Amino acid sequence: DRDTDKKRIEELLEENMVLEIAQKQSMNESAHLGWELEQLSKSTDLADSEKSFVFELNECASSRILKLEKDNQSLQNTIQELRDASLTSRESSLKFVELEKENQQLSKKIEKLQNQIEKEKQSNQDLETLSEELIKDKEQLQVVVETLKADKDRQIKDLKQENDHL
Repeated sequence: DRDTDKKRIEELLEENMVLEIAQKQSMNESAHLGWELEQLSKSTDLADSEKSFVFELNECASSRILKLEKDNQSLQNTIQELRDASLTSRESSLKFVELEKENQQLSKKIEKLQNQIEKEKQSNQDLETLSEELIKDKEQLQVVVETLKADKDRQIKDLKQENDHL
């Protein structure tokens, strides 16, 4: 049982390392997406409300990533505690059953964190797409406004000519 528990703990530690790497990659991707959004907002001269929207999106993604980091750290601490407990306690098989249950719970939490990271990646992609769509909509609206201004100016000119004629 002890050997099995030790192997399971090692597996959990390996899974945890993989999660840390994935989390760091996710953080890097989020930071890169944030940078791209910032560059995009600078190059397209977004209105204040659009800049605020992009800033809020970045803050939201950052807060989610920080929460995932805290959860991951908590899991690391729990794994270390379980490892220490398995090395020092040799009292009863009930303790090992409890440790196995905790290991299962940790595995579920790790899987949940992986799912959250995937959702964050998808969310970041969705936010980037939404930002691009908003920029396109803004450009279309600017074209419509310019067209309306030209029509208005032309109508004013026609009315003045008609007025002069009358």
